[in-house]
Amino acid sequence: MNATPATPATSSEQTESSTTEADTNLAAVSEVEAGIRDFVRNDIAYLRRPAAGTPNTETKLEPSTEATVSNVNSLIQRVAGTSLAEIENLVTELESLRDLLHAEGQRVQREISGYAQLSQAAMKSTRMIAENVAQWKRTAENLRND
Repeated sequence: MNATPATPATSSEQTESSTTEADTNLAAVSEVEAGIRDFVRNDIAYLRRPAAGTPNTETKLEPSTEATVSNVNSLIQRVAGTSLAEIENLVTELESLRDLLHAEGQRVQREISGYAQLSQAAMKSTRMIAENVAQWKRTAENLRND
């Protein structure tokens, strides 16, 4: 018996596996969406066709057809409603983040302005101290030379 030890999957194999799985999921979703589209098209096309031999433009739907249309409309509204609610939530979150970033940007500008003023004041103080020390040195040298 030649038993080869199981080797752990490398990152490229894992990436390839997850990509294949994602492709499979995407294909399944696309198939379901295509099926729903075909069903709705056929159902709507059936509903739009005038009944043979009836001059009346308003045709009464069969109860089963009406129930199907109602179910499809309900499904579409639920899917669209969920998506719209999520989009609304995202928009609200993004707006609050924008406001937060704007407020933080203003705060940072105020802080930078405060630091610039503090830095200028420190430079002026340093210059004054340096000038006073230089003046004291000159005075001390003049006193020693006299």
